[in-house]
Amino acid sequence: MAHDGRKNADEALVLHLAAGLTVEAAARKARVSPRTAHRRLAEPDFRRRVTKARAAMVERALGKLADGAAEAVDTLRKLMAKAKGESVRLAAARAMLELGNRYREAVEMEERLAALERLTAGDRA
Repeated sequence: MAHDGRKNADEALVLHLAAGLTVEAAARKARVSPRTAHRRLAEPDFRRRVTKARAAMVERALGKLADGAAEAVDTLRKLMAKAKGESVRLAAARAMLELGNRYREAVEMEERLAALERLTAGDRA
């Protein structure tokens, strides 16, 4: 039973650390001592679990952003077309251009990273 308790505490500690809490705050929420939390963080496997959990959280957040992107673009287009004030139309147009450039850069970076990963995977094989 003690093993299950540690496993549950570890899972809670991983999630709280991945979410960005301080070691002390994460330890408190996971109901372990700060000393235990620091000791666990000294273990490479545990740190990898925290990194992996954080990456999963970021992926979910990015998915939500991508899901809302089309609606945001539609809203900006409506503002550009129908807003009475020129400052509102200008702000919407700037936002569209900035977001479009950022999105393009992100897609290009993702493609370049994937190509590099394929190259390095081929080198290892």
